[in-house]
Amino acid sequence: MSASRKILFVDRDGTLIVEPPDQQIDSYAKLALVDNVVAALRRCIEAGYELVMITNQDGLGTASFPQADFDGPHELMLRIFASQGVRFREILIDPSFAHEARDTRKPGVGLVRHYLADDGWSRAQSAMVGDRATDDQFAANLGIRSFRLDTGEWNWNAIAHELCDAPRHARVERNTKETRIAVEVDLDIAAEPKATTGIGFFDHMLEQIGKHGGFAMNLACSGDTHIDEHHTIEDCALALGQALRQALGDKRGIGRYGSAMERDTEAKKPSALSPQPSIDITLPMDETIARAALDLSGRAYFVFDGSFPRERVGEVPTELVPHFFRSLCDALGANLHLAVRGENAHHMVEACFKAVARALREALRREGSALPTTKGAL
Repeated sequence: MSASRKILFVDRDGTLIVEPPDQQIDSYAKLALVDNVVAALRRCIEAGYELVMITNQDGLGTASFPQADFDGPHELMLRIFASQGVRFREILIDPSFAHEARDTRKPGVGLVRHYLADDGWSRAQSAMVGDRATDDQFAANLGIRSFRLDTGEWNWNAIAHELCDAPRHARVERNTKETRIAVEVDLDIAAEPKATTGIGFFDHMLEQIGKHGGFAMNLACSGDTHIDEHHTIEDCALALGQALRQALGDKRGIGRYGSAMERDTEAKKPSALSPQPSIDITLPMDETIARAALDLSGRAYFVFDGSFPRERVGEVPTELVPHFFRSLCDALGANLHLAVRGENAHHMVEACFKAVARALREALRREGSALPTTKGAL
């Protein structure tokens, strides 16, 4: 057996089928599927997951819950799933009561000892879906991830997306004596970015990164701006870079390289900004033009070419603009070349942020599953 096998352990009542108030599905009238469960499980099967149902059925086979009352609705449920291409590799049922404290009853792992002794499946890629704290604990005992349907955080559509689409999202908190920062990014969702740092123009620039980078970003910072802006701007760059790096994971499928420029068949003369005569800069802003070239190589390196005609734009010292991008590269592990020419400092700073954002959009774009390097790791 291959260690790449993935198993999705699934509870029954409240997870696959709606659990009635008396917590006992002993008639056909009580049988109802949970919303979107069939489509979600089909997606998981198509993504390579094997399904294992594991359920506690209190007192099954006793006078209070006759086996015959259970079997009819249960078999109908399985036939409905099977008719839609959803079949379970195993169905594991514990009929004991909680007070019996059997190790076969979740969160105990007695029913899955054969999986504990089997190294042919991946704990890291497998998961448990349930609707109780005991399901969470069962997953922890098995060493796999857990999803709870009863907390409101997850539903079947979201679980299928999480398991099958390899979503790239991250949340980072960075707290020091100088700043407290929380940043969330989702590289696969385009959403209106939000930045609140206490520095208005800097918020505007951060939002350019999310907007033109094509990813969701929410960044909040409380910093010692009563001293100056340096710590807030530097630490936000470090936190954002860390979140982007974490969301990228192993970087499989990414474009890796990005540049905010395009081919111009009419351009013939090289310039300081465009050393290759066939390349024209695509990010003008009135009299300003900016160039950004990016490599998500895992190695931090930053080169800046430009000078600003005044010392501040709003509350942002222009000397901190290249420092922001250098710090972003340090945390992200990126090689960035950034150049800007212009006359208006506001335009120049904004063009820098937009150019880097457009380069990020290109480099972050997922194009498949291959690793874009001959080294075997990025």
